[in-house]
Amino acid sequence: MKKSDIGMIGIAVMGQSLALNMESKGFQVSVYDMNPEKTVADFVNGRAAGKNIQGTYSLEEFVQSLEKPRKIMMMIRAGKPVDDYIEKLIPILEEGDIIIDGGNSHFPDTARRCELVEKHGLQYIGCGVSGGEEGALKGPSMMPGGSPAAWPHVKPIFQAICAKVEDGAACCDWVGENGAGHFVKMVHNGIEYGDMQLICEAYQLMRDGLGMSNEEMHQVFAEWNKGELDSYLIEITRDILAYKEENGDYTVDKILDTAGQKGTGKWTGIAALDEGVPLTLIGEAVFARCLSAMKEERVNAAQVFPKQIPAFEGDKAAFIESIRKALYASKIISYAQGYTLMRTAAKTYNWNLNYGGIALMWRGGCIIRSVFLGKIKEAYDKNPALENLLLDDYFGSAIKELVPAWREVVAYAVKVGIPMPAFSSALSYFDGYTTANLPANLLQAQRDFFGAHTYERLDQPRGQFFHTNWTGHGGNTSASTYNA
Repeated sequence: MKKSDIGMIGIAVMGQSLALNMESKGFQVSVYDMNPEKTVADFVNGRAAGKNIQGTYSLEEFVQSLEKPRKIMMMIRAGKPVDDYIEKLIPILEEGDIIIDGGNSHFPDTARRCELVEKHGLQYIGCGVSGGEEGALKGPSMMPGGSPAAWPHVKPIFQAICAKVEDGAACCDWVGENGAGHFVKMVHNGIEYGDMQLICEAYQLMRDGLGMSNEEMHQVFAEWNKGELDSYLIEITRDILAYKEENGDYTVDKILDTAGQKGTGKWTGIAALDEGVPLTLIGEAVFARCLSAMKEERVNAAQVFPKQIPAFEGDKAAFIESIRKALYASKIISYAQGYTLMRTAAKTYNWNLNYGGIALMWRGGCIIRSVFLGKIKEAYDKNPALENLLLDDYFGSAIKELVPAWREVVAYAVKVGIPMPAFSSALSYFDGYTTANLPANLLQAQRDFFGAHTYERLDQPRGQFFHTNWTGHGGNTSASTYNA
């Protein structure tokens, strides 16, 4: 029997969809699952019936069914299950065989696993996969990283099954060594948190501030999806707002306002803190979900502090346009912060990231796909060493035009009491980033006063540190071994 081109461990929704996608592009796929008698049999006799997909019923049979070097992709729950399968696979694989983790693993785990697997003469890839079930079946965005020698073997398969943009370019390319692929996927998910929160804040402004109906908001998002904000998330928001149940009620109005999360947004925030990068918008998006989960407390607090939002008296159409501009400006900030995090981490971990290529990977197939990403690719193609998106001519000019409306929207929300954590934190970041003199001189004086932490001076070269005996009895000893 002909051996399979690739194997898939884990045939829940994503694993099945990817296997069917691979088969549709001309590849033979072997499949295995923890409970093969049930799951494998159901799949090969159901969705995969009549297709070039081979069911296997033991890990040994699965491994032996694959062409060498064996390419084994795992679509299983992140964490211990991944380690457990690696432990089972290592003894039954041969030198040069490739293990691929396509789940949402944390990038330090991927780096650790890559080192372990390579010590046994095997290759490892941690591959971020975005696009959900539909993307997996029809073309996801894929972000592979790990053992560089493994890439030529999986490239034909991955670039065949991934999403393509207008010119046919594949939304998948090599990201970098060890955990780079999963790091980029983590940042993608963090930006996704930010995009979703920004859209929700625009929705709340229109719903609570302007008193707009779901149908009116549906029309607004439909219009927005024709311009600069054209994206998958704007598109599905448009459709969600129009969706009605059999009795005519809007489904969105029936959904409890408590948001869940799987941890990748939190990981992005932690990585930013570790790297010292101000990822403020994405951090606020994560905290907004945490606050939403405090439903009972919020209901009680709303009774203690009752709020009456006054009826909007201005030009509603003009203000809706201001909301659009504020959303676009905040979105630029979110991506600027995300790219700054990737640039900083690349230096820490010695990754050679292709920032324009990453924008292309996100251009199609994934949850944050949008026309906007084409402009980011152009910015990094023009200047691969670009420090911040705000310093690109296109985005810099855009922000200058958007700022007045952005300030108008945030000021209105603050005045009437509509929470805008992402809009306002994005604006604060912009104002901080574009301020030559921040009050950190006073902060450093405070640190030196209570902890002798020293400071640099404007009238002396950078890198020289000074301490002041502020009280007259503190002496000249300074603290140089810790930060507080």
